[in-house]
Amino acid sequence: MTEATTEETLTGEPGAEPEPHRRPRRTRRLLAALGVLAAVGGAAAAGAGLQDGGSGEDRDDRRPPATAEVTRQTLRDSRTEDGELGYGTSTTATGRVPGTVTQLPEAGERITRGEALYRVDDEPVLLMYGAVPAYRELRPGAEGRDVAQLERNLKALGHDGFTVDDTYTEATADAVRQWQQDLGLEETGTVEPGRVVFAPAAVRVDTLDTEEGATTAPGQKVLSYTATAQAVTVELDTADRRLAEPGAKVDVELPDGTRVDGRVSEVTTEVDPGNGAEENPSTKVKVLVALDGAKAQQAAASYVLASVDVSFTAGEREDVLTVPVAALVALEGGGFGVEVVEEDGGTSYVPVETGLFADGRVEISGDGITAGTTVGMPA
Repeated sequence: MTEATTEETLTGEPGAEPEPHRRPRRTRRLLAALGVLAAVGGAAAAGAGLQDGGSGEDRDDRRPPATAEVTRQTLRDSRTEDGELGYGTSTTATGRVPGTVTQLPEAGERITRGEALYRVDDEPVLLMYGAVPAYRELRPGAEGRDVAQLERNLKALGHDGFTVDDTYTEATADAVRQWQQDLGLEETGTVEPGRVVFAPAAVRVDTLDTEEGATTAPGQKVLSYTATAQAVTVELDTADRRLAEPGAKVDVELPDGTRVDGRVSEVTTEVDPGNGAEENPSTKVKVLVALDGAKAQQAAASYVLASVDVSFTAGEREDVLTVPVAALVALEGGGFGVEVVEEDGGTSYVPVETGLFADGRVEISGDGITAGTTVGMPA
């Protein structure tokens, strides 16, 4: 490139002298960088000098095309998303006892510990509380967590004479025979696979997958169930994953405008493979929000299924200095700055550190930056 070509590129006029100090540019690359920072909740970016290595004192007699003031405020990284009020994740109960289905519950029915989920050949398949699925026959000599949770349930149902631990003893077998006698089952002292379904707590029957009179076999779906407490399900884009940390408090607005407290109880990532040419694969973050307390549950009780608004807050900074995100400029030496407009009309570029990004604004701090400081903005 010739010297004339270089000067024309910088100034637009052949042979003109290049400007001694070029403005830092608000480019699309800057906005892309800010988007990344915003996605992770903001980051500290200390200015390492202006584009030409200056110290922030370089002046420019041209005023920026627009200006904004530095303001002091509380900044919240929050978002309101659509949610579906229901009963949370549904779990399928599959049959393991072969025979004919002779009794099913109704959809919406509540089943508690010791009650029958359904009956096969007129014998009950019973609900007990526990985290370990029933996966084997339990008999004297068995050891494990499933034994301990069976014994806890037997004791809660009023059977005793054994020690609650992880060992199935003859004393445990005697308690099982008492339990079987109460239910009209054969008194074997062993618990056959499929006779008990373990769930964390009481359940609500969601859907029925078979009908009375139908035959059932191991692995066949019988019904599905949910928790009994109402909850809200929300789908988030992966870029908004930061909004939903387990245990985080949220605000839920019901269809009648009532606002109740909620809490993020579960966060899972689900991948939809798509269907080939017409639909690309996608990833969503599925969030389960529990309604906290009896007051919230009572307020939601009149809605079986409903659309609600859920407000998440990922971060909050009180009493901080903020500017519009567009006021930031990328400094050639690294980091970010703002173009401070002086009272005499001149400007100077001042390096700043950034904090929380929210609602189109960003927390900043830097030498000489105070509330009311005027900064440059793009047109």
